[in-house]
Formats: sequence, structure tokens, C-alpha cells
Amino acid sequence: MNKLTTGDYVVFAIYFFVVAFYGLWVYRRKRKAETGSNDYFLAEGSLTWWAIGASLIASNISAEQFIGMSGSGFKMGLAIATYEWMAAATLIIVAIFFIPVYLKNKIFTMPQFLNQRYNGTVAMIMAIFWLLLYVVVNLTSILFLGALAVSAISGVSLNACIWGMAIFAVIITLGGMKVIGYTDVIQVFFLILGGLVTTYIAVNLVATHFGSPGILNGLSIMKNQAADHFHMIFNHDNPNYLDLPGLSVLIGGMWIVNLNYWGCNQYITQRALGADLKTARGGILFAAFLKLLMPVIVVLPGIAAFVLYKHDVFDFSHKIGTGGDMNPDRAYPILLNLLPSGLKGLSFAALTAAVVASLAGKANSIATIFTLDVYKKINPGISEKQTVNIGKITVVVAMFLGIILCTHLGIDKKGGFQYIQEYTGFVSPGIFAMFILGFFWKKTTSNAALFATVGGFILSCGFKVLPQYVNLAALAPSGFAAKNADTGIYEMPFIDRMGFVFLICVIGMYIISMIENAKGDKVHGLEVDSSMFKTSKGFAVGTLIVCGILVALYSFYW
Repeated sequence: MNKLTTGDYVVFAIYFFVVAFYGLWVYRRKRKAETGSNDYFLAEGSLTWWAIGASLIASNISAEQFIGMSGSGFKMGLAIATYEWMAAATLIIVAIFFIPVYLKNKIFTMPQFLNQRYNGTVAMIMAIFWLLLYVVVNLTSILFLGALAVSAISGVSLNACIWGMAIFAVIITLGGMKVIGYTDVIQVFFLILGGLVTTYIAVNLVATHFGSPGILNGLSIMKNQAADHFHMIFNHDNPNYLDLPGLSVLIGGMWIVNLNYWGCNQYITQRALGADLKTARGGILFAAFLKLLMPVIVVLPGIAAFVLYKHDVFDFSHKIGTGGDMNPDRAYPILLNLLPSGLKGLSFAALTAAVVASLAGKANSIATIFTLDVYKKINPGISEKQTVNIGKITVVVAMFLGIILCTHLGIDKKGGFQYIQEYTGFVSPGIFAMFILGFFWKKTTSNAALFATVGGFILSCGFKVLPQYVNLAALAPSGFAAKNADTGIYEMPFIDRMGFVFLICVIGMYIISMIENAKGDKVHGLEVDSSMFKTSKGFAVGTLIVCGILVALYSFYW
């Protein structure tokens, strides 16, 4: 039944009013202490470690996880959890090596880092690029996928859902990073609680169908009925190898995906840039622990849906489709529609919380980059109040553009999770190369950075179209190519392509930098010393626990 009952609306209303009133209380309480634009955009010195960690997760988890990753769980199984579990390891690296560099050098935005490390040209090019990427790819996909799911569950029209979530997100965003950060704690509470409820009921539906009710029985049945869905590392003959190419998810391009996202992304790092090092590291470590939990919420329901689909329980085959008409992204909304009144409202609130939190975080990052790195560079004399007002106007404009564009980009035809990964992956290798060498190699030059930015994108496009002109079958034995079942053409897996582009960018940057250093060209450095990377005993213990859990998970589900 694709509609909400009175009980569902009551639960959703509780969520809405808790978030709205808590946000209003935070706004009024913090407004008196607001000191300027840094306080508005970054909540400088205001967010606690638990607020930072919760905000990181709330901003990251959205419709592409609930809908897209759950759909991928339906299609390929637990292996898609590598995006979440490898992110936990990545967050530890970012906390130890990246955040100290940002905080020591008083970096508040990613373009500011590029300006300080390279020059204004590199910074402005990347600022404009990030604005386009955040608006055209990220904001639109979050808005569209979220509205699509909410519409499918509630029966409310797609356009009404788009406008409703956009307006809700704008209201939160206009309060600044303080309001976003603290309301994200509430959002994460609903996100995790509602997600766990959905997982519990989905697994129990499987158990009940096979005559053995209970969550543990359900998990055991799922593993027996879908054994191929409980492997983390795919063999070369797996039909999903192009999406997750074997060991590359552990030692290859998956690191580029995660390190670029979690360490070089304004949308994410902004949560920690207004805190001191101890608080920032504590928040990031907390986020790493939460990341370990996410596959339980976003992947297991997809596997449960696959088992129900396999046995055509609740007419799953008809609802998801068969053959070329099958759409795994329908799995999660179908599961939510099977929930009883009240619990469906809770899961509906969890999904809405994830979408709204991500929209608010993305809109705030767009406003921060545009205001501080574009508008203020053109108009350096504007006051702090004017700077904040420009930021608020940018939030509204960005969200309006998202509303206009989101239904015209074909996001629903590509699959949400794949859409975002594909388009951000064209630039991730070059950007990460530019950042990592800029951090730790003082001889890196501005022209080398430009090569990575522009050249990395061109190389990614070249590798993408290469199979149309060159037969890559010879690479198949090495694992760097596999046949696309739909086209019959041998292609290079997306993650491997990112790894190769990154290596080429690093080599190119090294050559360009050495040539320019020989000419005596000036290089801008950052303040970096080894003492910055020392951690507290508590952080070290937390790191060992996270790493130990990851080793156990990959060993058990290899």
C-alpha cells in the first residue's frame, strides 16, 4: 500500500517537530555568540566531537545509500558494503594526516587550501568546478532520489516531495553550520533507529516465510538462500566484477574514491574545520564507528529483498520487474511499504532525515565556497554581515537550481549510486593527486596541479571511451578488464581506471615539478611537521578497535 496511515503521520510529525524546534532552539541560543562569517559557515569552536561525527554521517548517508546501495545489495550483495567499511579506515587516515594540516594552516575551504598552496588561478578554477559538481551532480541526485523514494512510499506526487524536502533543508541551512551540526544529531538518531527497524523487519519477513521467525534465523536463511551475496571480494568471472574488481577494493582505486571524498571534499571536511584538533579527531573517529554499522542499515535490507524476490514473496517479482525491466533500486521502497503502521512512519522519517541532512550539508558547502572563495575574492571589502547574507542567498539559489535540474538529468535511468560514483570519479584521481602531493611534497608546483586537474579529467574520459576503439581482451587475465554483459565489449573496471589515472597524474606532476624546480620557479609551501601527526592514547585505542573489526569482517566474508 503506497500511502501513509494516521499512525505513520503521527510518527513523522514527531520527527519533524523535534528537528524543527531543536534547530530553532540552537539557532537562538547560538546567535548571541555568533562572531562572523566563519561562525556561520563553520560553527567555529561550537561543535562537540559527537556533533561532528553525527554530522559527518548525516551529510554522507542519503537516498543514494538507502535506495541506491540497498539496490546494489539486492543485485550484488554484501560486497557493496566496501564503500562503507573502507570509509571507516579512510576516516582514520584523514583524522591522523589530513585534518592536522588543514587546522595548522587555518584552512577553512578547499579552494583556500589550493590558493595558499598553489595560486589563485588553481583555486578559482577548482572553486567554480566544485560549485558545478555540487549543484549539477550531488545536490540534484540527492534531491531527486530522495523525492522518488518518499513519493513511492507515501503516494505524494514527486514534485511535491521535491519542493517539500528542498524547503525543509533550506530552513535548516539558513541557520548556519551550528544548526546543521546539532540538528544532524537528531537526524542521525532517526536515521539509525528507523534503518535498524527496517532491517529487523525485512530479515524477519525472510525468517517467517521459511517458518523460522527470529532475526538470527533470518540471517542464517539469507546466507543459505543467497550464498553468493555474502562475499566481499569478487572473482573475475563474477557478473558484477566491473563494479567491484576483486582486490582493487582493498589495495587499489577504492582508496582514491574514499580519500578524495573524505579528505579533499568541502562537503565533508567542513564539519571538522571549525574545531580544535582533539575535537575534530574525536568526531571523525566516532564517524568511523558509525560507518561500520551502516551496511546493516543499507545493505542487509537489499539482500533480504533479493531472497523475497527469489521466492516471489509479496509479489516481489512483479513489483521489482524481471529481465531488462528489473530495477533493484525499487527494493527498499517496496520493503518500507510492507511495514506496519507507525513503524513505516519511523522508517519514512529515517529516510527523510537522511535526505534533508545531506541536502542541508551540501547547500551549506556550496554557499561557503561561493561566498568565501568566489564572491569575496571579487568583492574583498564586504562586511561580515554582508558575507553571511550572500551565503544565505546562495543557499536559496542553489536549492532552486537543484529543483529545476533534478528531473532532467536522467538520474533514474542510471541508478542513483552509480550515477554519483561515475561522474565524480572522472575528476577524483586528479584532485586527490593535487592534494596529496600538495600536502607532503614541498616541490610540487602550480602548473603540476593544473595538469592533474585538467589532465586527470581528460585521461578519465579517454580511458572511458578507449574500449570503443581498442580491444582490451588481452588485459582480462590480469583482472584489469572484463566483458560487459550488456555490450559484449571488454572494459576496464571503473575503480581500476581511477587507480591508473591517479598514478599517471602523480608521475606527470613529478616530472613537471622537477622541470620547474630546475628553473628556480617559486613554490608555495604549507606548515607541516611530524609532531602534527601524533595522536592521543584514546584515539590510538579507537583506531585499533576499528581496524580489528574491519580485519574480522573481511576475513569472515571474504
